[in-house]
Amino acid sequence: MHIVDAQVHIWTSSTPQRPWLPPGPDIPSPHKPVPFTMDDLLREMDAAGVHRALIVTPLWEGIRNDLVLAAAQAHPDRLAVMGRLDPVAPASRGLIPTWLQQPGMLGLRLLFRPAERPQLTEGRVDWLWPEAEKAGVPIMVFAQHADLHLIDRVADRCPGLKLVIDHLGLTRGKDEEAFRELDKLLLLARRPNVAVKASCLPHYTADAYPYRSLHPHLRRVYDAFGPRRMFWGTDLTRLPCSYRQAVTMFTEEIPWLTAEDKEWIMGRGICEWIGWKLPSRVDMT
Repeated sequence: MHIVDAQVHIWTSSTPQRPWLPPGPDIPSPHKPVPFTMDDLLREMDAAGVHRALIVTPLWEGIRNDLVLAAAQAHPDRLAVMGRLDPVAPASRGLIPTWLQQPGMLGLRLLFRPAERPQLTEGRVDWLWPEAEKAGVPIMVFAQHADLHLIDRVADRCPGLKLVIDHLGLTRGKDEEAFRELDKLLLLARRPNVAVKASCLPHYTADAYPYRSLHPHLRRVYDAFGPRRMFWGTDLTRLPCSYRQAVTMFTEEIPWLTAEDKEWIMGRGICEWIGWKLPSRVDMT
């Protein structure tokens, strides 16, 4: 089984030449007080048995992709990037047609946290969806459950656009509070161009490994989207457990997942969705 993490971060030190954004209501402090580098990530992946990872730039690094692209270009067999741009900046409008020509770049990640919500709710990014559809650029979306009806409209208007909802749409709280509006995510399963990232989940429960309180919620997602549109991920630097436990929670602790289900959820699904070709030894027909 080829294991692919659908979301990790790396970052370097804050310097005058390359400063972090100051922490604030919508800019968190770094997950760790020291840099977490490409080499740190690869060591963690090796120890946990993770073959590949998709890197997204953390918020405190700002909207730039130089560090993550350098990592993907150094290890194209193991790392790739879902990049960031400012969707309301006029200069961004010319970037989409050639976005995937950047070595190591496989798509976009958009965040609609409280400060950015008007970009979505007021239609300020409406130009982007059809442009990405035309260019074949898949998009990962961080948005709260209450806003997912807007993503449903995007998926309906742009049926050729591949969309992935981050963290099952979870943005705050734990356990019942976090999952209270999960039905709003499940409604998106009717759109064949929408998938979900089952990522960062231990962060949204007070339970301990193997996080059995999460399993009923995962079953609902599985029943709605199926294993081919449900992608395992961790947000590694936020995990309250070991990286290996984040793997084995899915591969060993959920008895209703079949071997084929795990093949799709743990890596094949995300790679096929975003066009990251698997090595020939794990290609399947």
